[in-house]
Amino acid sequence: MKVKVIPVLEDNYMYLVIEEHTREALAVDVAVPKRLLEIVGREGVSLTTVLTTHHHWDHARGNAELARLLPGLEVLGADERICALTRRLVHGEELQFGAIHVRCLLTPGHTSGHMSYFLWEDECPDPPAVFSGDALSVAGCGSRLESTAQLMYQSLVETLGTLPAETKVFCGHEHTVGNLEFAQKVEPCNDHVKAKLLWAKRGARAQVHREGGPSRSPTSAVQGATELRAGSGAAAAAGPGAAGAAVGPPECNATEVSSAWPPCPSSLDPQEGHTLLSPTRPG
Repeated sequence: MKVKVIPVLEDNYMYLVIEEHTREALAVDVAVPKRLLEIVGREGVSLTTVLTTHHHWDHARGNAELARLLPGLEVLGADERICALTRRLVHGEELQFGAIHVRCLLTPGHTSGHMSYFLWEDECPDPPAVFSGDALSVAGCGSRLESTAQLMYQSLVETLGTLPAETKVFCGHEHTVGNLEFAQKVEPCNDHVKAKLLWAKRGARAQVHREGGPSRSPTSAVQGATELRAGSGAAAAAGPGAAGAAVGPPECNATEVSSAWPPCPSSLDPQEGHTLLSPTRPG
């Protein structure tokens, strides 16, 4: 399983997941269909399915155009408000794309019909992955707009927080620096937050120098992969991560993450007392 991380808009991520034996591909949260199709063409894969985490325009607005360009495309999600939806998914439903299995996890909180997608391959030593949309991000989570606090807690702690410890996390937005700045205000003495914020800002400065100017997104931090532990407490605490993570301006080149390459997205390692987020270096 190979994942292409595609930064779009101001701070969003789209993803292209490739089954490397059949060359079938599925996309997650299509906001800019033209950009996605460029990557599809470059990879030489057949895009058959779109998995949409929720109905908001910055995650679903490209569905209709993509469906028009690719007749027969399946557009799946849990909310009838999702643009161009062809079939509604339910919690616990499982799909299969070649060797890739997908388990649908309803994670209400940000929206009432938010679905996260847990992916793995049979008889494969590589870790599984979860595409968490706006339910979970680096050092934070999406704002609670349509569900109760209790449901959101269950989504984060009981549903996502109990996934295997080695699970890689692919989130919907790049809010790392802003989330960590907030966490530092809430817990000013937390050394894990201080270390992670320093790491994220160092990565942002490095990208400005590489690109020859600032990103259009002032809070843009880690491009692509993150390592996460879901724990208790409203403010996510962060631990030191790998140095040298790239930071990308919107619409930059897609990052390729192979599940066979260890430093990729993020690991869920439940540890009581705090949340460890260790973004790692995209290729």
